[in-house]
Amino acid sequence: MGKFFNTIKNIFAIEDLRVRIFNTISFLIVFRLGSYIVLPGVNPDLLSGSQGGVFDLLNTLLGGSFSRASIFALGIMPYISASIVVQLLTVAVPYFTKLQKEGDSGRKKLNQFTRVLTIAITVAQAYGYIRTTINAEAIINPGFVFTVTSMIIIVSGTMFCMWLGERITDKGIGNGISMLIMIGIVSRFPGALWLEMTGKGMNGALLFIIELLVLFFVVVGVIALTQATRRIPVQYAKQVVGNKLYGGKRDFIPLKLNSAGVMPIIFAQALMFIPPLLAGIWRDSDISSYVGSTFADFTSWQYNLLFGIMILLFTFFYTAITVPANDIADNLKRSGGFIPGIKPGNHTAEFIDTVLSRITFPGAVFLVLVAILPAFAVRAGVTQNFAQFYGGTSLLILVGVVLDTLQQIESYLLMRHYEGMMKSGRVKGRSQFVGS
Repeated sequence: MGKFFNTIKNIFAIEDLRVRIFNTISFLIVFRLGSYIVLPGVNPDLLSGSQGGVFDLLNTLLGGSFSRASIFALGIMPYISASIVVQLLTVAVPYFTKLQKEGDSGRKKLNQFTRVLTIAITVAQAYGYIRTTINAEAIINPGFVFTVTSMIIIVSGTMFCMWLGERITDKGIGNGISMLIMIGIVSRFPGALWLEMTGKGMNGALLFIIELLVLFFVVVGVIALTQATRRIPVQYAKQVVGNKLYGGKRDFIPLKLNSAGVMPIIFAQALMFIPPLLAGIWRDSDISSYVGSTFADFTSWQYNLLFGIMILLFTFFYTAITVPANDIADNLKRSGGFIPGIKPGNHTAEFIDTVLSRITFPGAVFLVLVAILPAFAVRAGVTQNFAQFYGGTSLLILVGVVLDTLQQIESYLLMRHYEGMMKSGRVKGRSQFVGS
């Protein structure tokens, strides 16, 4: 316990880190306050509240903004959808591939395009949200004016959330977009835990304890998935510079079992909200009715099958983007490093790509299993609100964001020659590749 308080003292003794922590807290408070501001022209007392299925999951990710008809009703989700599209374009369209390789100027153009696309996606999703989610009784003066003004406000709210996320990344701690999603999830957890506990009653006390134990082991499994790495040994050649001998050391490339982190879950979840929203817009046809009822229920096998396939695809896609084997091989070659038994250059890139593919597949499968655990939890009798924290998107985001944030804090501590946060080893965040 003494080491814990000493670590907290060291954290706040570093001025830059202290300022970043306070900045992050301030931005998150602004985000949470905005989630309680209801759209003009909506009576919050008449809102229908929970709609069940995928809408409850979306409401959890947005910290209740979705069901409250807040100005942040869609939160950061349209921006995530736009990011998916842009990243797909960087692979499929040569012009965007060229922009990605142009350094800062190319990234600025891609970011600008992402913002414009975010507005377009938010407009479409805002219209679907107003048509399908806000019940007519809650709208004071329904009509064209209400629809247009609400869409403008929702679009502005999403852009403001995007700005908050960028400010957290630049001036705070952690990835801003992920932090906004995480704080929304955390805000819903105490209420869900209380409802689960009181709903069981005295007779269900043992069952509740079993649920907590299972949840503990699920969390341990998710942490193991996040932290597991495959180390590829690297040998650096000896070089004579002047009268001194440099190099000759051994190192390793840490390839993570789940290099993509939580992003495949976030990407897949963002796209899974589209079918029920589109079905709500064309609600008169039988097909839209079937699609809406099927994909609004996150326990249905159709939903989980599509969700799992998308996670698998996004895991391989995002891993290929974030862990470029050719770039790692080139960096190793330039720095005089090589993998024992493997020729430098293309052979090294092929070896790294083969190893990465072999470890990514089981990691992706395990990621899918964790992602669909809430559906099994509901089938087993766990209440839906608590089941969303039982695994799936909520838990993966929480674990991933917390580990990344702790890793950043520990980096600050080690740079200032303080002790790390753990005696047994460093907190692992995203992979840092040798030679990159």
